[in-house]
Amino acid sequence: MTARILVVDDIPANVKLLEARLLAEYFDVLTADNGYAALDLCEKTHVDVILLDVMMPGIDGFEVCERLKANSRTSHIPVVMVTALDQPSDRVRGLKAGADDFLTKPVNDLQLISRVKSLVRLKTLTDELRIRTEAARNMGVEDMLRTGDGRIDEIAQVLLVDGRANSQERIIKALKPVAAVTASSDPQAALFEAAENAFDLVIVNANFDDYDPLRLCSQLRSLERTRFIPILLVTDSGDEPMIIRALDLGVNDYLVRPIDPNELVARTLTQIRRKRYNDRLRTSVRESIELAVTDGLTGLHNRRYLDSHLKVLFNRAQARGRPLSICITDIDRFKQVNDTYGHDAGDDVIREFATRIRSTVRGADLACRYGGEEFVVVMPDTAADAAALIAERLRGMIEHRPFALKADGSFLDVTASMGIATLTPGTDTPEQLLKQADRALYQAKSAGRNRVVAAAA
Repeated sequence: MTARILVVDDIPANVKLLEARLLAEYFDVLTADNGYAALDLCEKTHVDVILLDVMMPGIDGFEVCERLKANSRTSHIPVVMVTALDQPSDRVRGLKAGADDFLTKPVNDLQLISRVKSLVRLKTLTDELRIRTEAARNMGVEDMLRTGDGRIDEIAQVLLVDGRANSQERIIKALKPVAAVTASSDPQAALFEAAENAFDLVIVNANFDDYDPLRLCSQLRSLERTRFIPILLVTDSGDEPMIIRALDLGVNDYLVRPIDPNELVARTLTQIRRKRYNDRLRTSVRESIELAVTDGLTGLHNRRYLDSHLKVLFNRAQARGRPLSICITDIDRFKQVNDTYGHDAGDDVIREFATRIRSTVRGADLACRYGGEEFVVVMPDTAADAAALIAERLRGMIEHRPFALKADGSFLDVTASMGIATLTPGTDTPEQLLKQADRALYQAKSAGRNRVVAAAA
């Protein structure tokens, strides 16, 4: 997992130490020796996670964090405060300033790297949602980024999974001002509860005598209905192996016993605000883009969406030095289908063709109906060889399973030709990349159809 990490500290030795640890994990590292320089870098450069010292000349880390969170351009960047301050009041102040975590020096290497990786995964999800909403805004559909300022406008719903009644009571009492808490002492019953109801946060207390709490965390992350619910793990102080494993499994945050009520509330609110922010983005994408940029026949994105979103993906790939591939596919001899069987049969073929594309591409890929019987699949972070394998899998899926025609229940054999192009240093615009893929498609047609051809580098 690669990402760009900004280390902010006025002591060069601290910067070098953190930089060495991060570089060893193949992260891209930027550094700043004061708060103003950090704010300037975040305005001008893409940053995935910020490791921020607190005690610095000029403006301290608390104020830097507050400014970052107040700026819509940087408010979504996760911030980890790394400092010698170790009092609960310091942690609470940092969390209230908007920090995602508060690590005390000297920092445990494994814990630091696990936390950074966890926040990078979260940032990647948020970035994808922001890119899609930005694409919609650019098309003039609606200002999709008006997602509020992170306030909790309605009472939050929290599911507490805790094996001890006295512990449940203390946590419920602490959270009463900010959340309605549903408590369960049965992890499996809690899993069903989380799947059936709309919770803003699940708190898992690792105090069970005969049950591994990480099992529940893993199950929550694997179910579609609970995949995006934040998880806050409560564990014993010093239980670093469990904390590190939990972060690897996708747990969003953790709290060590004895629980400080103010820190519990601060971490709870942080997770709820982030969830509701992402929920608003998802709702905006689903409701406002759907009609404007969705092809009515297939349910895939249409060319209008492709034209806008491809620019964003193209620019991001260039800025980060990441691969990007495009596949244009065309149904072979589709005119004969319409002429022989009628346009209703042609629509049946197009709909089923789109269904097979949807089942073949990965979650991060963008599948669109380009027009008529042509489709485009955009594959971020995908090199030429991987793109060819994906296209070949789709081609085989089209060829080897006949298409059903609803009118008479008959079946029709269909094939498709495909052209692939991958971003190279000589490609300056997304339009050029599309033209390269289109030329490769023409070569596939000219060579006899029903094949995948990659554009020459």
